Amino acid sequence: MYKAFYKLKRNPFEITPDPSFLFPTERHNEALAALYYGVRRRKGFVVLTGEVGTGKTLLLRCLLQLLRQSNDVKYAYVFNGRLTPLEFLQYIAGDLGLPAGGNKSELLLLLANYVVSRGEKKLTTVLVVDEAHHLSTDILEEIRLLTNLETADEKLLQILLVGQPELDEKLDSVELRQLKQRIALRSHLASLDLNETRGYIERRLQLAGSPNPAILFPKETTARIHLHSRGIPRLINTICENGLIAAYAKQAAGVSPEMIDAIASDFRLGIHSSGTRKKGSEELDLRRAAKKLLELSERLEAEQARDEELTTHVTVRVSEQ
Repeated sequence: MYKAFYKLKRNPFEITPDPSFLFPTERHNEALAALYYGVRRRKGFVVLTGEVGTGKTLLLRCLLQLLRQSNDVKYAYVFNGRLTPLEFLQYIAGDLGLPAGGNKSELLLLLANYVVSRGEKKLTTVLVVDEAHHLSTDILEEIRLLTNLETADEKLLQILLVGQPELDEKLDSVELRQLKQRIALRSHLASLDLNETRGYIERRLQLAGSPNPAILFPKETTARIHLHSRGIPRLINTICENGLIAAYAKQAAGVSPEMIDAIASDFRLGIHSSGTRKKGSEELDLRRAAKKLLELSERLEAEQARDEELTTHVTVRVSEQ
């Protein structure tokens, strides 16, 4: 709709994770290097975490694109962690091209033979799990046991766990302390700062063929975008896409800060769930609730005592009469 008007060859702000649109900040470069190094050097366990929309899946797509260029790498890519342990093993086997039937012991034996056989040939086998914060403790324990496939020098199965910060919380639990100790490399993706947000928008516009990114999104506009998006790439894309539509509707040369404010209001970007309150606030509420229950209990006891006293008084009066 707006591409011809703004002389764009493609949509610059699609929210799908397209590797060609990767904006290589220092943190993204470090995270991608850690993932690639962990696989190629057979470090065994690598963990990548980041808030929603910070580009974890995009980074994974870039990594998988690199791995596909290597003839010695075979990987299983799991993007849905809401599985039972048996379904999880079946999915891995199927994605590696192995028979996915049979019971758990048969699948484990099949996977072990496959990984060991490839290891003997100096070939690399990788298990990539996206949305890993959804994995149950049972599945994470199964993954830990898979890391026992090793030689004296190296791990035979390379495992990449990618997920939201809740994954870190799970790995910090007592039940998974053995798994946590086996992690060789860890990275975390944060949101973009103001300068990175400007660079991110400019790069996407340039890749889309924009002749004048600075006119289309002036500094005042990108500052407002950063404010409302909090530097989260996925939200930046959503705001910018709608900004282009709004500007096109008005036949404007660029997107104004006022347009961004209106879009942020429409998308309720200033509304945050009350579920994100701090633990201290929750404890304060609990204390208040307990105090109210205690006061209510004392009042009921006092009322019950008065009723009993009144009943006794009435009984005595009747007896006297």
